[in-house]
Amino acid sequence: MKAENEQRTGLLYGFGAYGMWGLVPLFWPLLKPSGAIEILAHRMVWSLGVVGVLLLALRRWSWIRDLLRTPRKLALTALAASVISVNWGLYIWAVNNGAVVEASLGYFINPLVTIAIGVLLLGERLRRAQWAAVGIGVAAVLVLAIGYGRPPWISLVLAFSFATYGLIKKKLDMGGVESLAAETALLFLPALGYLLWLGAQGRSSFATEGPGHASLLAATGLVTAIPLVCFGAAAIRVPLSTLGLLQYLAPVFQFALGVVYFHEAMPPERWAGFSLVWVALALLTWDALRTAHRTRARLEAARTAAAPVPATAGAPVPAPTAATAAEPASEPAT
Repeated sequence: MKAENEQRTGLLYGFGAYGMWGLVPLFWPLLKPSGAIEILAHRMVWSLGVVGVLLLALRRWSWIRDLLRTPRKLALTALAASVISVNWGLYIWAVNNGAVVEASLGYFINPLVTIAIGVLLLGERLRRAQWAAVGIGVAAVLVLAIGYGRPPWISLVLAFSFATYGLIKKKLDMGGVESLAAETALLFLPALGYLLWLGAQGRSSFATEGPGHASLLAATGLVTAIPLVCFGAAAIRVPLSTLGLLQYLAPVFQFALGVVYFHEAMPPERWAGFSLVWVALALLTWDALRTAHRTRARLEAARTAAAPVPATAGAPVPAPTAATAAEPASEPAT
């Protein structure tokens, strides 16, 4: 019962995280007339304050010493901060310049790009269904390039930057709040310096557009940190396969907002390209769920085979070995 409640809570956190990420295009236009770079700088500055409060509440500080003593980790953190800055800045610019649909495409194709990076950089081997999904994804990009009259560069930069960020985070192996704190700490001084320079040039909107606008710019820290906290709470409560399915909520919401709320054009060739992407993702999801089911079945079969044989009438009871004695009676529910 407790495990079921935990999973239900985890699902709610997951819906909250991806729902907020999906609805965030409604927030960035509220920050006009601030430009994308100014908004990005405020996001960096205020995010550090929010995660600093979280770390204070959680009393997590030991990771800082380890990070400062490991030059490789520090360099990877700086690289991650640079990559996510490109992703954040371009996404804000895209939303405020009428490209919400194209931005959503970037997060739709992100799983396909992640797979491609795994093959090219990590030497991973793909199953046939994964190869088919990647091939369909490439065809979709070509169709969309014809439809747009240019490569969908916003989508491609967002997808590749976020996939690269994920690869770096995998190598870093740090918690969500800790990694965000480290990244924003590295970005804090350049961001603050840029905002002070804007103010000195008389081009800052923070102090000239009223207290309401200043409050919205300060709220970028909460907009960044709260979904991440919800995601972290979901990740420890629900299986990764469930999180993998939930991740599509954000681009679905973004796409719907772009078409229905922002009234962006969707000619037939764009519908064709997006449809190919959705077919590729459906194939990828089906393959992932099938593989996870087979893996669980193999583990269950191995566990059953390793279980001690129950005693029968007239048969000697085998003495427990160290392995069987230490094994729990049943697998804990996740």
